[in-house]
Amino acid sequence: MNESDGIVIDINKLIQGKNLTELDVQVLNYIVQNIDTVLYKGVREIAKENYTSPATVIRLSKKLGYTGFVDMYYQLVPLVNSAKLQQTEIIGDFPEIRLQDFFEYNTMEEIELFIEKVLHLRQNFIFIYATGFSAIVAEYLYKKLLVLGKKTIIASGTDSIGVFENNLEDIGALVVISKSGETQQVIDKLHAAKEHNIFTVSFTKETDNRTAEIADLAFKLFDNNKLDDRNMLPNIFFPRLVTLFEYILKVHFEQLNKNNDEE
Repeated sequence: MNESDGIVIDINKLIQGKNLTELDVQVLNYIVQNIDTVLYKGVREIAKENYTSPATVIRLSKKLGYTGFVDMYYQLVPLVNSAKLQQTEIIGDFPEIRLQDFFEYNTMEEIELFIEKVLHLRQNFIFIYATGFSAIVAEYLYKKLLVLGKKTIIASGTDSIGVFENNLEDIGALVVISKSGETQQVIDKLHAAKEHNIFTVSFTKETDNRTAEIADLAFKLFDNNKLDDRNMLPNIFFPRLVTLFEYILKVHFEQLNKNNDEE
């Protein structure tokens, strides 16, 4: 967690899975906190003010997946500024959830593929997995599918790993929800499912993330606060997600009605 001028900036998802040292995290916190001046200070000054060497700063940028310090700076600037803006501006009415917003990052073909590979399952189970706030939305999807007569299992980070592993042979599709797309428990489930040739679906924020890269089918939704990993700020990511679920079901029922009319 990093605070600058009363602004709370969570860097947990920036560093997860990167094998950073305590010194690396300290330097990254310093860069984020001083994002307006670090480019002018340069690598040597940053290293000096953190009692380390310029090589440490360069290695940090490489560990985070950037080509160097300048590349890291320009990638971090929009994320940090967006977090600051969301917390300093006066919050008026929430933006309207519009259907066309879903198709900025997703396609009708992907929705139809979800219907085919997940909603049309007959013998095998749909397994839903999520943690934290995502697990609340996962519970909604789970109950929705149950009342539709779909064979569904749900698990979260508090459940035994055996809930998933003991049912692998009977799972036809794994659906995971992760706002950040970087939750390691979710990523581990995806890898296990892929090893058993289980069709995988993810719902994440719109930026590049490991979960979306691994999943066979990746739905993305706009996240108003991309660095708010703890979901402390007002955000309609999850309402958007529920709306997308309902729209997918709407398309599904329209297809069923069309097929019945043709028969």
